[in-house]
Amino acid sequence: MDTSITTRPIIATDSVESSQVAAIGHDPQTNTLAIRFPANRKGVCSVYHYANFTAEQFEAFKAAESKGSYFGKNIKRCADQFPYENVTALYGSEAATEQPTVDAQAIE
Repeated sequence: MDTSITTRPIIATDSVESSQVAAIGHDPQTNTLAIRFPANRKGVCSVYHYANFTAEQFEAFKAAESKGSYFGKNIKRCADQFPYENVTALYGSEAATEQPTVDAQAIE
């Protein structure tokens, strides 16, 4: 069993128009997709990382007419292909409530 700690990058995200997905981002160095989901009934947002997600797949996700449908059909149903982890704590207060996401353009 591999017990080594894997580096979990904080990935800049951009808001998207969707009722099911609040923001998305991608780290091409680790092929990690970051998704921030809208706040739940308690007002708390969550952030998940999905492994093995290529830059090409991220471009397709960004270009999808419906981010929620794309997520449901191509990511959520493919947990074997894209293992996921709740990394909300990694993002601290930004993910705790519905607040603006990190602006990827400002970082570049």
